[in-house]
Amino acid sequence: MSDNPAMNPAPDPRTDDTDFGFRRVARGEKAGLVRGVFDSVAPRYDLMNDLMSLGVHRAWKRVFVTALDPRPRDTLLDLAGGTGDIGFGWLAKGGGPVLLSDVNASMLAVAQERAMQRAVVGDVSLLVADAERLPLPDRAVDRVSIAFGLRNCTDKDAVLREARRVLKPGGRFCCLEFSRVQVAVLLPLYDAWSFRVLPRLGRAVAKDADSYQYLAESIRTFPDQARLAAMMREAGFARVSVRNLSGGIAAIHAGWRL
Repeated sequence: MSDNPAMNPAPDPRTDDTDFGFRRVARGEKAGLVRGVFDSVAPRYDLMNDLMSLGVHRAWKRVFVTALDPRPRDTLLDLAGGTGDIGFGWLAKGGGPVLLSDVNASMLAVAQERAMQRAVVGDVSLLVADAERLPLPDRAVDRVSIAFGLRNCTDKDAVLREARRVLKPGGRFCCLEFSRVQVAVLLPLYDAWSFRVLPRLGRAVAKDADSYQYLAESIRTFPDQARLAAMMREAGFARVSVRNLSGGIAAIHAGWRL
């Protein structure tokens, strides 16, 4: 794929279909299909991430939380907050209040249980909402994060615009996501793991091979590093940066609202 955004145009939001893994589905159907995947995997979500990344996601998330630069007076909106890893990491490093937002109530229920176990319920608010249409005022938070969630959104450009809208001037948006492997020798191993081993593990461990197959496919249809950086600039973010992790298996994209 070219580094020139003009040669890799963003999907036209007016078209009637979109990707769901390698399948094409009606745009209006994707959100429900994604909810079904995460309703299915919610009880074993942390195990799912361990299987998908061989446990390395935990190190990636630590790097990601550090990149968010937690500060006591800053508020964090964590989109696709899931079971709360990023929010809890933010709090552990001294960050201020966290708003965990996710379209899946079942995922947030797990996060609420974890907040109670950690005795941080007072620092965490939960919001069941679509990241493409946030019920929040303009310029409401200091940081916006999304970790392993943007690829599951139907209109990724809308999510980026919403993230910028709710940021205060001087606020920062950070995205951690599986990306394009930059080390050629890793590609065959990574593909074999994703498409041969992972669905079988999903069937054996979670009794759900299809959801794991979708998650592997969704990584391959997600914009690469250069394209996502271009999309962020198009959404109005400034000083956009990209940091590859583990040879590009994952990447952190960051940008500022100036």
